[in-house]
Amino acid sequence: MTSTETSTTTAGTIPGGPWTLEVVMLPVSDAERAKEFYARIGFTPDHDHVVPPGAPGNDGDTPIRFVQMTPVGSNCSIAFGDGLVDGEPGSVKGLMICVTDIEAAREHLLSAGVEVGPVDVQPWGHFVYFADPDGNEWSVQYLPYRHA
Repeated sequence: MTSTETSTTTAGTIPGGPWTLEVVMLPVSDAERAKEFYARIGFTPDHDHVVPPGAPGNDGDTPIRFVQMTPVGSNCSIAFGDGLVDGEPGSVKGLMICVTDIEAAREHLLSAGVEVGPVDVQPWGHFVYFADPDGNEWSVQYLPYRHA
């Protein structure tokens, strides 16, 4: 499939579908710090809930905190918290946000105090890269052919 072709598979042809990717779990070391970071770069806090020990959904002896945040305009959220995600904080690589203006997105990240390099122009798209405070890595992608 080329970059301008679309898949012929439709949601109606997948058993149990449509299948939608809606939440990606991120391992973080400090949920409050992660929430502040993602809010600063424009994610909307959708949910922040603590389940105390012994409550339904938590048979452990420490609280579980569930934080869910969504980039504005996206149908997919991230979730993180305390006692929620297995995995080493900062171990997630390759998350991608798609934008319609890569320069504006880069400037927004810089103005939010995020370390981001210059725009990386490739034949298949333009990118900038950043990481959250734990080192989970993100790409911001702009596809010129979509916006020509």
